[in-house]
Formats: sequence, structure tokens, C-alpha cells
Amino acid sequence: MRLIATEEAVTFQPVVDALNLHSRTDDTSLDMMLVRDIYGDNAARPAMIGRLMDVAGERLAEMDRNGIDMHLLSLTAPGVQMFNADKGTDLARLANDLMKETVASNPARFAGLGTFAPQDPRRAAREIERVASDLKLNGLVINSHTNDLYYDDPFFLPVFEAIEATGLPLYIHPRAPSKQMDKAFRDYGMNSAIWGYGIETSTNAVRMILSGLFDKFPRLKIVLGHMGEAIPFWLWRMDYMHGNATNFGGAPKLQLKPSEYFRRNFAITTSGVESHPALRYSIEVLGPENVMWAVDYPYQPMAPAVQFIKTAPLAEDVKAMVAGGNAARIFRI
Repeated sequence: MRLIATEEAVTFQPVVDALNLHSRTDDTSLDMMLVRDIYGDNAARPAMIGRLMDVAGERLAEMDRNGIDMHLLSLTAPGVQMFNADKGTDLARLANDLMKETVASNPARFAGLGTFAPQDPRRAAREIERVASDLKLNGLVINSHTNDLYYDDPFFLPVFEAIEATGLPLYIHPRAPSKQMDKAFRDYGMNSAIWGYGIETSTNAVRMILSGLFDKFPRLKIVLGHMGEAIPFWLWRMDYMHGNATNFGGAPKLQLKPSEYFRRNFAITTSGVESHPALRYSIEVLGPENVMWAVDYPYQPMAPAVQFIKTAPLAEDVKAMVAGGNAARIFRI
């Protein structure tokens, strides 16, 4: 059984330096809690940068110890999306070149996702094309909202037109809730993975579905982590309420039910959710072909994630699909 972990974070020195400088600004966005915690001058978790930047050392040794065949690497949140369009565009291009070098250094063990700066959709589209045609990376990654806009906004249409044309999957990774809803997430650690990340990213994805984006771009493939950011558990209710949307403020007429778009246009990973009941439910609702295993390294350890998938109460053929087969197909590994 091949083990391909599909949400494994890295970063590169130019991005680290840019986020360190940004940590000193008066930016009030909720992401700044994470940025200052990891990248600030008085960071609470300075060792995390080393673990994020490491590929050939501790990371590879841990992969070997735990029998993980491959990491699909992606630039960690918040990526390049907190910067202005020029800075973000330049950093995305540099990060993608470094990602290509990293993968090329050990292609048997690493694959990689490219990124882009949605702040400038036209230049982002050109970078998406470069990721596909020149760098030949395995997909794309961005981190939920950009400048507090969600991806149903027509501003981003050139981005999705370019992504669909390349055929690459887009991994939408969480970031802290946007200023449209961040006030309720500033207490109790709710800004990050305990609650805010999932609510933020699922809200973005549901807006994409309900806006009709996938009627415009029916071949788009979106990947969500963390067992689908809880969306699989809401699909029945989404269908029911969308069918009665005229009673609740209205919604556009769609060609399909919300759940049908989710099954057609989305896949999910298990990153950070090591729950067998949640895994079984997601497979039942979405089909085994739409679920992939992940660790969420270095934010979560490898050993428990490997134990989780190896002991999953699944038929062996289904387990093999989730553990690596689906990732090989969807990300062209």
C-alpha cells in the first residue's frame, strides 16, 4: 500500500523574510496572530520555521521511520496572499522556482504544488500557466480568502479560467477568518485550527458552489483538507435548504444540487483529522475516489497519522485508494 501524504507544508527563505517584515507592520488581520507567533522577532515558535524549511533532514528521516512513500509539498499558509499584488506576484514566482528545485532534488519522495497571488488575477493566470507548462508541478495551492474577498467574486474569474485550462487541481488551504467575520474568532484560540480555519475555508467553498462558479467552470477540481472542512456533514441540509432558498433570502438557480457539485468538483484530504468514524462517513457520502490521506506535517506528527490510516476499518482496496492511489491520480504523481 503506497502512502502519499497530501497536505505537507514547507516554506522558503524569501517568504520567511517577507513575513518577518510583515510581522512588524500594523496589519490588524486575524492572520497576524499566526504570523507573529512563527515569523515575528519575538516568535513563540521559532523552531517551526526550521521544520518547515527542512526537506532532506528530519522530514525525510521521519518519512522513512514511518513508511511514508511521498510528501506532496505546498507553501504553508498564509502563503503570498498578505502582501500587495506586486510583492505577492514576485514571491509566488520565486517560491514556485524553489519548489521545483526541491522536488527535483528527490522526485521519488517529493511532489509539489505551485502557488500564485490572486491579488492580481491576470498575472496570477500567467503564473498558473507557468506552473503547469514550464515547472510541471502537480497542482496549485492558495489559502482561502484574498484581501477579504471570497472566490465567488467575479474579480477572480481569470484565475479559475486559467486553472480549468491547465487541468491542475487547486488545494484551498485554510487561513484565519476574513475581516468580514473575524470578530467572533479573536478569543479562546478560535482564530486557527481549533475552529476558525475550518469555518473560514468552508464558507469560501460554499460561496463558490452557491454562486454558480462550477456551472461556468465544470472541470475545476478543488481539494479541501481537514476532512473537507466539515462540508460533507452538511450536504444533505445544503441540498434541502437550497431547494427552498426562496424562503431564506434567495439563491441563484443552479444546474445541480450543492452536493452534486461537491462530489463532482471537490476532493478532500484527512489532514489533521484522525477519526475513523469521520473517515467512514466521508467515504460513504463522497465515494472512496474523492478522499485522500494526509498528515498536515509539521503541524501534526507523522506517526499517529500513519497509524490512523493503517488501522482504518476499510476494505483493503478502498484503503489503498485513500492512502495513495487517489493522490497519484488527482495530482498526477
